[in-house]
Amino acid sequence: MTRAFWFILGLGSLAIGLAGVILPLVPTVPLILLAAFSFARSSDRLHDWIIGHSLFGPMVRDWRDKGAVSKRGKIAATVSIVSVFLISVILGLRPAILLIQALVLSAVLIFIWSRPTG
Repeated sequence: MTRAFWFILGLGSLAIGLAGVILPLVPTVPLILLAAFSFARSSDRLHDWIIGHSLFGPMVRDWRDKGAVSKRGKIAATVSIVSVFLISVILGLRPAILLIQALVLSAVLIFIWSRPTG
């Protein structure tokens, strides 16, 4: 039962993460990391595939080995986060919502930029 849960979570994370490669504002990296984590608990074959993948492998290995995020990843995350906040401002969300969003997104940026660069 537990392996099935991790396997299904891994497949779902991978599917949404792959969609994030094409769709803007869908978080690819965290979902690929979750897929790798899930596959490590359910499928050696899929875990090895992600670790060895030419696009996803380096980011998973950097995170696994050093807790690192690439400079390109940090910049992409920053651009995405600022874009989301600007869209919220343009849409005229209530100031209380904007304040909460600004606090949460700022915390995310602080976390991302405080990680070592891979």
